[in-house]
Amino acid sequence: MFGFDSTQAKRRQGPRGKFDLPLLVALVGLACVGVVMVASSSISVADSSHLGQFYYLKRHLLYLSIGLVAAGVAMRTELKVIEKHAFFLMLVAFIMLLAVFVPHFGMKLNGARRWLNLIVTSFQPVEAVKLILVVYLASYLVRHRESIETRFLGLIKPLAIAGVMVLLLLAQPDFGSATLIIAVTIAMVWLGGARPIFLFIMGLPLMPLLAIAATSESYRMKRLTSFMNPWAHPFDDGFQLTQSLMAIGRGEWMGVGLGSSVLKLSYLPEAHTDFIFAVIGEELGLFGVIAVMSLFALTVWRGLHVGLKGVEIGQRFAGYIAFGIALMLGLQTMVSIGVNLGALPTKGLTLPLISYGGSSIVLTCAMAGVMLRATFEIYRALDARHMATRVPAASASDANPANAREREAVAA
Repeated sequence: MFGFDSTQAKRRQGPRGKFDLPLLVALVGLACVGVVMVASSSISVADSSHLGQFYYLKRHLLYLSIGLVAAGVAMRTELKVIEKHAFFLMLVAFIMLLAVFVPHFGMKLNGARRWLNLIVTSFQPVEAVKLILVVYLASYLVRHRESIETRFLGLIKPLAIAGVMVLLLLAQPDFGSATLIIAVTIAMVWLGGARPIFLFIMGLPLMPLLAIAATSESYRMKRLTSFMNPWAHPFDDGFQLTQSLMAIGRGEWMGVGLGSSVLKLSYLPEAHTDFIFAVIGEELGLFGVIAVMSLFALTVWRGLHVGLKGVEIGQRFAGYIAFGIALMLGLQTMVSIGVNLGALPTKGLTLPLISYGGSSIVLTCAMAGVMLRATFEIYRALDARHMATRVPAASASDANPANAREREAVAA
């Protein structure tokens, strides 16, 4: 009637993006599991410290609320804005990593300098550094694509930046986060097109350095040896792992019931943080463990799947962002679960979106928001491509011979 059809109307509105629904469902599911399990695992810890039974739960909900706001802002921010400030964000990351060594500003807890004193609360910079590193690497891979793919020297800058970060983390010390950053950096550079032989040559010097770092401190050596046979010293070096294994073993198939864990009653150290997965195994059993692991698997799979699709259609920055964040969350989850199961030496890495921890919860939510934004822009680019190749309805009708003959008969 007015000279355009529904296809033309949609074309005038422009391409539409959408957030990846399975990814969003998995992330929300993990956050909900986290609220329930922090409530269950922290009551005895808070009560024994005379803080009130729901002290940690209230703080967890507060951190989660702040994280949801951060995720919402990230989901509404165009990635080109983040990409534009990638270098500045990297400078901020290095400043934060150095700030932990400043007296009175950097906090030393349990022999490690990993926190900043913000007066009202503490902040762990490495949680923000993880996201900033992914953003910077994605930006670098877009800007230096040809150099990464064809030249050995093209790998030096990103790997050197990651190497400096690793040295600062080892000085805190934070061996777990340092290893995580190395793995994500190598994986993202490989995705950017770097030749495997170049990565192998660059990685050769890192192997002895990591071995030296892992064995240079006596407490790290104890961790390496105790996880191989924790029952040899069940009340000393192997105490955490033996308690974790007993908790998981008690869960059997269906678990002992939500809230009915025994090992969380001052037996299992860090039950609401590093070893919350053991409490999940005890209370929810094998089926609960499989359900939680399935949510993590879905999160990582959707991030990798949509990210690789973004790289294929030319949305490289969004694709690298989705890939890098999915990989970061996936590797941290594997390490956290591996520690709880005794497959890896004890590391201070939380279970993303589930463990209690202000910095971890807020920054993981922000990370999830950026990943969801990446999926939105990738789907928007796909819609634009479909619109560009779609045949308008009017043109298709004109091209139909039967319709053309009908119009000629009416005109006659």
